[in-house]
Amino acid sequence: MERFGSREGAGLLPPGASAPSRARFRRAALAVFLMLAPAAGNAMPQHFKGHGGPVKSVVLSRDGTRALTGSFDYSAILWRIEGDEAIVERRLIGHEAAVNDVAFAGPDRAVSVSDDGSLAVWDLLTGGLLARFTGHGRKVLGVAVSRDAHYAASAGWDHASRLYDLETLKEIAVLEGHRGNVNAVDFSPDGTRLFTASYDGTIRMWSVPEGRLIAQVYDNGWSVNVLKAVGADRLLFGGLDGTLGVIDVAAADLAKVLPRHARPVLALALSADGNRAASGDGDGLIRVFSTSDWALEEEFENPYSPVWGLALSRDGSDALYAGLDDFVSLWQVAPRKPFEPLETTVPRRFQVEDEGRGSDPGALQFARKCSICHTLTPDDGNRAGPTLYRVFGRKAGSLAGYHYSPALQGSDIVWNEKTIGRLFDDGPDVVTPGSKMPMQRIRSAAERDALIAFLKTATAGGDHRSKGGTIREKGRDRE
Repeated sequence: MERFGSREGAGLLPPGASAPSRARFRRAALAVFLMLAPAAGNAMPQHFKGHGGPVKSVVLSRDGTRALTGSFDYSAILWRIEGDEAIVERRLIGHEAAVNDVAFAGPDRAVSVSDDGSLAVWDLLTGGLLARFTGHGRKVLGVAVSRDAHYAASAGWDHASRLYDLETLKEIAVLEGHRGNVNAVDFSPDGTRLFTASYDGTIRMWSVPEGRLIAQVYDNGWSVNVLKAVGADRLLFGGLDGTLGVIDVAAADLAKVLPRHARPVLALALSADGNRAASGDGDGLIRVFSTSDWALEEEFENPYSPVWGLALSRDGSDALYAGLDDFVSLWQVAPRKPFEPLETTVPRRFQVEDEGRGSDPGALQFARKCSICHTLTPDDGNRAGPTLYRVFGRKAGSLAGYHYSPALQGSDIVWNEKTIGRLFDDGPDVVTPGSKMPMQRIRSAAERDALIAFLKTATAGGDHRSKGGTIREKGRDRE
């Protein structure tokens, strides 16, 4: 098992989305304190560290003793929470693209959905994959499990939601009718109804387990990104236009309009006791509300990242949030601290920019195209792809310990200047069809040559430069 201490300093949207002026102002103030450690005494870990890429989803078990996270690194992680420590209990490996959402399915199982178009069911006692459903065929963005863990539902970009029986491990219904991507799903507390939210702006209600359309509950006019059932007759939703509202299901109308976000609402969370709800947006703003009267209780702003994942502790006194960082962070909602320093590195390794002052062109291409998935050292850093250390002369699909897709396990490709050049010229869909490699092409021959020259040196453990120079990271040089 892996332990990570917590006492460390502290689409939807593309990673480069800019923050508003107030966020930029706070950035300047926060920068002074980036490496400061928060005060001790938190009941929760300050960070959950173990992923190798941005974290897209985080949920807590109802008793608050465990957490699940899903990441761009193609994995989900089951965490055990012991005081202020987050302990990696299981790594759930089996998806072939980014994991977008996760959910507990009772005490011993979990479900996850991915850009690879699948829903996976996991045995948390062993970390084994129990079932994998691939009916969507396109990106699956959201997942939900009924309170009794009998049913799961997925939200797919094939304009459909799908319903699964977790006892028989079978898909039992395809819910069609939305005119756009389905972004989110959630069950009513009694598990007899399923709510779906779509890019077409509508929220619909379906019967469970039949999958029969009961009614269109609401039309927002803009894409509905996220959705949570709050009690038996209320829905909290967030939209692409920043709308945040509460719907009266019986009346099929808005019961409450909440303060509008300036950017798209990307995440919602509900405390297990049902007394608090939270929203997170593309500017890193988190708001916490009392569900009794929907009064705004607290706000928190992380100007360095959108909020892709959000979870509240049982009583809503702590919030976990996730985004561009490869870890999950804690915000103590109540009692509110006067200042909460942030731990992050800006820009991240994949956000470097060329300012035309001697930047190493090969290193720049690696940072932009490869670093989010690969390392150059023997340690793979838990990233989505295998380490590129000594990749030249290595047979594709042959690195011990990495979970390759079947398409690469039987490949006869040997990585060298020619094959790597062709990979970025023609694209992985042509050179390694069916593999987990994301679509990345470099059309410029000069840029491809620079990347290959850099990789030949860097992956051998030598001087990481192709033609001299440095990578510029928004005002500072990194050798």
